[in-house]
Amino acid sequence: MPLPTTHVSFPAGAVTGTSPILAVHPLADGRRAVVTEATPFHPLDHTWPDQPADLGVLTVDGVEYPVVDCVTGAEGPAGDGLHVGADIPVRRGDEEWSWLVLHVVETIPDEVVGKAAELSVDAERRALLSASHTGCHLLALALNAALAPRWRKDPGRADAFGNPDFDSLAMASSVMDTEASTDTYRLGKSLRKKGFTAEAADELPSLADALPALTDAVNAQLAAWVTADAPVRIEVPGPELTARRRWHCELPAGAAEIFCGGTHLHHLGELAELRTELRLSEDGSELVAITRPKRA
Repeated sequence: MPLPTTHVSFPAGAVTGTSPILAVHPLADGRRAVVTEATPFHPLDHTWPDQPADLGVLTVDGVEYPVVDCVTGAEGPAGDGLHVGADIPVRRGDEEWSWLVLHVVETIPDEVVGKAAELSVDAERRALLSASHTGCHLLALALNAALAPRWRKDPGRADAFGNPDFDSLAMASSVMDTEASTDTYRLGKSLRKKGFTAEAADELPSLADALPALTDAVNAQLAAWVTADAPVRIEVPGPELTARRRWHCELPAGAAEIFCGGTHLHHLGELAELRTELRLSEDGSELVAITRPKRA
């Protein structure tokens, strides 16, 4: 029988927990994947791998096993074994499958199955990743507002504040690390057909010429939000790994929500500063935003 879907506590900010070990699976590279009933560890999402996995320690009977990676696994109803990461053959959240957090360790004996594990996440690293992820969402909203005048028509998708959702419409990739989030946007034919213009038009300068002023506008908005010390939370419909979670931030202009499976700050006052650097490729086909949080 497939294992039950893992329950997770990282959306609330948990970095420790205790849970029974349900299974230990050998991995192709010789390491071992430990499955617990519940965990505070955030695994790498195989469908949108923007936030890196939590690292930390798993302790059983007083013996510490460093968790050197944490990935998503799945078991299907056909009983064909464990599928890991990109090898999972079905859509995330398929209700006929079990969805598992795999704590990757170099070695651990099979005899730990059934015993209680103490799970401890590297809290400092988690805090840095959470700051980068919160900064990424704030950048999206500020960039949407700054670019709103560049839309010739309604693209059919708006953000929480009614601005055309450039961030989701143009997003090519989003990656966080402990220092920054890096968001890459495609400015191609598809985006132009939706109504976005990077060229000079009417009283608008070209995007290339407007980039310094655009950067200043975005950074001014980010600074204002940090000063407001808005509260942040993750709204969860259930404890399962596959529950569809929302990032929620009570900004001065109103509540903002973005679907998100990562970890975040609890309030913006945890930051001393949040600034972005915008870069436009030489051919004008890509816009890159590198957003660096400085913790208070």
